[in-house]
Amino acid sequence: MFQRSDQGFGAGGGVAALSLDQAIGPIRVRRQKSGAFDRFGGRFSDIDLAPDLGHRVFSADWFRGVATLGGLLTATWFLAPAAITPIPGAAAATIPQAQWEQARSGAISPLALGADTGRRMAATDVVRPLTETPERPQLELSATVGQGDGFARVLERAGVSKGEASQVGDLVSQALPLSDIKSGTRMDILLGRRPNKRVARPLDRLAFRARFDLKLSVERMDGVLRLVRTPIAVDDTPLRIQGNVGSSLYRAARAAGAPPKAIEAYLRAIGSRRSVSSIPSSARFDLIVAHRRAETGEVEVGELLYAGVTDGAKSTRLMRWTMDGKSQWFDADGAGERHGSFAMPVSGRMSSGFGMRRHPILGYSRMHKGQDFAARHGQPIYAVADGTVAVAGRNAGYGNFVRISHAGGLGTGYAHMSRIAVRGGARVRQGQVIGYVGSTGLSTGPHLHWEVYRNGVAVNPRSISFVTQARLSGGELSQFRSRLNSLMAVRGAVPAAPAQQQQAASGRDTRAR
Repeated sequence: MFQRSDQGFGAGGGVAALSLDQAIGPIRVRRQKSGAFDRFGGRFSDIDLAPDLGHRVFSADWFRGVATLGGLLTATWFLAPAAITPIPGAAAATIPQAQWEQARSGAISPLALGADTGRRMAATDVVRPLTETPERPQLELSATVGQGDGFARVLERAGVSKGEASQVGDLVSQALPLSDIKSGTRMDILLGRRPNKRVARPLDRLAFRARFDLKLSVERMDGVLRLVRTPIAVDDTPLRIQGNVGSSLYRAARAAGAPPKAIEAYLRAIGSRRSVSSIPSSARFDLIVAHRRAETGEVEVGELLYAGVTDGAKSTRLMRWTMDGKSQWFDADGAGERHGSFAMPVSGRMSSGFGMRRHPILGYSRMHKGQDFAARHGQPIYAVADGTVAVAGRNAGYGNFVRISHAGGLGTGYAHMSRIAVRGGARVRQGQVIGYVGSTGLSTGPHLHWEVYRNGVAVNPRSISFVTQARLSGGELSQFRSRLNSLMAVRGAVPAAPAQQQQAASGRDTRAR
């Protein structure tokens, strides 16, 4: 047994033993031989290059770990292979009709729309033919026209022979085009008795709703199929919905019974003339939608015809009208929608304005007749307004150049294009792509040089206020006002009492036809 003392270790009889220094002497000698390298290595071994970043946040060890992570990500970025552009594959060839029918028969389609799925396999040897069994004299069934389905094909799937299906199609086409029969139309079919099981059953009767106001039936009379038209009386009186705006115009109109799509169209129409958010809660909304009610009870709601709002002495009255083949909203005076200033010719920032400047290539000051927009090479360039392409081609220092003539003696020019997308004399619409950004002509880099002309003279684009507005006149204005007066004659809601007005403001209102 040993005991510790300042001089070393001693045995039980006090006999001195080797001191600790003497005992580890050889080891100390070896450490001394390592010198500074051992001291540096010992200090480096105490450093944790990858500490837990969730522990001791913002400490020296934590920042050392962040630096290690950043170094590893940087090394991965530089050592990663360059991006490889995918090789486009060949387009799949169109399969033949027979293979298409085979694939279609194995597909899963909505049976509610009359789709035929599954393949009919031949019987095996296990199946034994039945003896002759009696058939039902008539079969009553229904079929539904599927999306993209053919009228004759629907009948053939129901069991009608190909010849009779074609004959019925010819009869129905006398009343309306077969393409006008909407998908989802249900047809009631009655098949008669057949002489034997090797032939299709004859068609005795076919009835369906061809249009909202017309029912068609094909009946066998004296052995011959004949078409029977049954007109359906329809009330075309528009539906007028009025009420107080209250806390929310949308919720108040919905509570009054207006369809959601009609309300959305109403808000867009009113928003084109005034701010919808500025309409007070005490204002009255008024909208009229196309509405048809058949004598059989079905109802069909059409598009919004009239949009109005009354705020005391201030009122907005708009009616939809078609002018030059384009439907838009006109106010009671016959003024159409206003279209604002030019659209942006390209998606980018303006890098140089109109006025005197030092030319970057020629090296001297001269007039800069337009605006420059910095953009990437190949970006699309758009027509800022409707017009006609007057010039489309190469034009000296402008490079590839397009010039468009607009109404009112205005014109616009687009220079330095990489490629032109329109031809001279073509009509263009606002927002249509007319070319792509490039650096042709006297240009130091890809950008768009855009100019505006008034009567052929370049002017500052910032001084242009290009506003167009359609306006009715003459006989067309008289027809417009006559139609507006007929809509205003539609009976609306009975004026609400003061107690009812408070309920209407919270979204509950009246509805009338």
